Amino acid sequence: MKRAGAVLALLSLGAGCRTVGPDYQRPSAPVSTQWSTPSPWRPSDPRDAIPKGTWWTIFQDDELNALEAQAVDANQSVKVAVAQYEQARALTALALSAIYPQISVSPQAERERLSANRVNGVTAVTATVVTLPFTASYELDLFGKRVRSIEASRASLEASEAVLENVRLVISANLASDYFALRQLDTEIAILDRTSDALTRALTLVRARHDGGIASGLDVAQEETLLASTKTQATLLRRDRDQFEHAIAVLIGQPAPDVHYASRELSTPAPAIDTGLPTDLLERRPDIAQAEREMAAANARIGVARSAYFPSIDLFGTGGWQSISVLKLFDVPSLMWAVGATLTEDLFTGGARKAQVAFAEAAYNETVASYRDVVLHALAEVEDNLTGLSVLNAAETTQADAVGAASRALDIANTQYVGGLANSLDVISAQQTLLTNQRLAAQIQGERLVATVQLIKALGGGWRR
Repeated sequence: MKRAGAVLALLSLGAGCRTVGPDYQRPSAPVSTQWSTPSPWRPSDPRDAIPKGTWWTIFQDDELNALEAQAVDANQSVKVAVAQYEQARALTALALSAIYPQISVSPQAERERLSANRVNGVTAVTATVVTLPFTASYELDLFGKRVRSIEASRASLEASEAVLENVRLVISANLASDYFALRQLDTEIAILDRTSDALTRALTLVRARHDGGIASGLDVAQEETLLASTKTQATLLRRDRDQFEHAIAVLIGQPAPDVHYASRELSTPAPAIDTGLPTDLLERRPDIAQAEREMAAANARIGVARSAYFPSIDLFGTGGWQSISVLKLFDVPSLMWAVGATLTEDLFTGGARKAQVAFAEAAYNETVASYRDVVLHALAEVEDNLTGLSVLNAAETTQADAVGAASRALDIANTQYVGGLANSLDVISAQQTLLTNQRLAAQIQGERLVATVQLIKALGGGWRR
């Protein structure tokens, strides 16, 4: 037994003496040194180790905060991603289990009768045989196959974790975008409702003037047309509003018929966003982290494939007790044991090993290209949102001026109409112009908030100093 143990120990010392396959180094990706639209954005000092989770609180909207908390707990896409992450953890634990020897026990009790005719000159024998064997086996990792397999499993686990973070980011960003789109529609509907009230009062005035012989039937018809058209626009927007409510219901894991929110106009200002530098995306965006970890896993699988060129050595040992009497089972004469090793080497595979290595190398090259593609799309996504927000910032300022001018024009038109210096067409034109500009201002405000959310999403979450 001592000699056998010494042999096993000696063989174990050779384990892991060589790890085949390339060591992983992250490939370079095309990244700019700065954004082409820096103003008014300011660079930040990101630290990826700090959680980016509750980025939506920068909007200071309690209702949005409550919805996001519901989505984190109840969104079904998040639950799917969590379950997939747990599967990846289990697979990693399975790969790690190969580090340890496998030990099993298989007790057996057998009653048998041996034939008297089995050999000349013997008699029939009936006996009970009780066996209690223990078996241990262990594959030596001489060429790093197990090391590379564990390396691939861990990288896949980290990729799965990045997938989970990306799902959470996408769900929270979609929820915030839908919420602000809902509030934008509330603002437009409120504008249309207020305009309808003003047009109703104006129609009353025009009808009174018509009854007094001052206004024509054309003036009345034109005012009625504008009022009906305005109410129609509000009705159609309410249909769109319902659809956003239903979308929010799905995101927070609730049945659509049970979800209703009171109308509330936009009052949330778009906050300033720290953009960081383009290279920060390589550490912050979960989809880039996922692509990078998938490269590491694919690189490790090359080593697993190359290890097939080398022999494998399995150590095994069995021991236990065997006796025809249960009472004597644990006596010294009942002891049995065996140790050994098996060396296996494929002498001819018809090119299978070469094909497996070629497949693993091609799969790695695929992940490298995918990684670089994800980086390029990430840079473009951030740049698009930066440019869009710059345009919307300028548009919001000029549109506020347009609304102010349209409001003054309507006041002048009403005054002149009452004084007989303008016709109803001037008033109606001024009313339409004001309504159009007020709605456009609300749309720009909503788009700014949505674009801010999308920029945060493109940056990989909120920055934390």
